[in-house]
Amino acid sequence: MASKFIHLHTHSHYSLLDGLAKIDDLIEQAVKNKMPALALTDHGNMYGAIEFYKKCEKAGIKPILGVEAYVALDLMSDKRPGIDSKRYHLVLLAKNKTGYKKNWSARAILRDIITSRE
Repeated sequence: MASKFIHLHTHSHYSLLDGLAKIDDLIEQAVKNKMPALALTDHGNMYGAIEFYKKCEKAGIKPILGVEAYVALDLMSDKRPGIDSKRYHLVLLAKNKTGYKKNWSARAILRDIITSRE
């Protein structure tokens, strides 16, 4: 029987200084635990997305592409001491191809949100 549990917040070795697991190892464990899907949400990048997608498809697991974005109170160009010492993370998951494209431009989306508050 397939597991109903799906990891939706998973880091790989592409999460520099934070992730240790190789994509092959993540998929191997998902297959071993009979998970129908697995998400990849590396910190601040989607460098492993294509490798992850192809290998999940080959293993019969639904790949869920995402990213763990960094959220700050201001734009990167606004340098104010103490303001950016509070770090926030936001996990963005792609539901489909449109969502995947939007994850690539997540920085622009978050910048729009911050700008609209002004």
